[in-house]
Amino acid sequence: MHIGLIGLGKMGGNMRTRMRNAGLTVVGFDRNPDLADVGSLAELVDALPSPKVVWVMVPSGDPTRATVQELSELLGEGDVVVDGGNSRWTDDFANAELLSAKGIGYVDCGVSGGVWGLENGYALMYGGSAEDVAKVQEAFDALRPEGDFGSVHAGPVGAGHFSKMVHNGIEYAVMQAYAEGWELLEAADMVENVTEVFRSWREGTVIRSWLLDLMVAALDEDPGLSKIRGYAEDSGEGRWTVEAGIEHAVATPAITAALYARFVSRQDDSPSMKAVAAMRNQFGGHATHTSPPAGGDASATDAPADDAS
Repeated sequence: MHIGLIGLGKMGGNMRTRMRNAGLTVVGFDRNPDLADVGSLAELVDALPSPKVVWVMVPSGDPTRATVQELSELLGEGDVVVDGGNSRWTDDFANAELLSAKGIGYVDCGVSGGVWGLENGYALMYGGSAEDVAKVQEAFDALRPEGDFGSVHAGPVGAGHFSKMVHNGIEYAVMQAYAEGWELLEAADMVENVTEVFRSWREGTVIRSWLLDLMVAALDEDPGLSKIRGYAEDSGEGRWTVEAGIEHAVATPAITAALYARFVSRQDDSPSMKAVAAMRNQFGGHATHTSPPAGGDASATDAPADDAS
């Protein structure tokens, strides 16, 4: 299979490598010429055989919309565009309508796996017609984890990103629970080694998970998380999940509380938010905020351009 990939940041670059390792021919474009295989989107499209499949991995919102607009002028009937970023599902309807006017298919794909996806594979949630999904299937098979799980055709256009949005909303709540538990253990004098307590939970307990593993890894790197400021960003998908809950009259108190806790973290240096920030950095390389130097401003580590979780 030949596929074009636009956006070669921390997720896109690793996805290119994983697909190439599986035998796919990947032509990549990025605004950074040091990362790109070609110099423009037009060159990328020209390098692909028909039907052409182009996967977009750029930041959600205007960058994705602009990229899809440009592709609509370069691709033709029977080709397919895949949006693998963290776009809001409502954008998918507009993108699909724009492309369908020219006979171009559209698939929205929520991608989870962060900086670990190259090694472990990426969980994929995709939406679109069966015909369009079939044209992308070899790429899905190359990217997904080994085993029976980790990939799903969630429904029509929009279903993939909606599923990924809910996934990220759940992620907010799970991380918040671990973070609050860590803060409580640290506050209790009788618990002498909080890191080892967390480590013990990694086997045999009902709360074991990959996020727990990453929390332990963060504590091993920085006991007490003293190097991280208690400030946690939100990617937007937690907000969208809460909004969708309101729209569908579905109560989401745990997710909503986790989202609001992140807002509060931007006003106070919250101990539990140190843990949330540390977990976000572990799975996605998301920026962490450090304490300000004397007379200076607080800083965030360099954050990559594309979305990941």
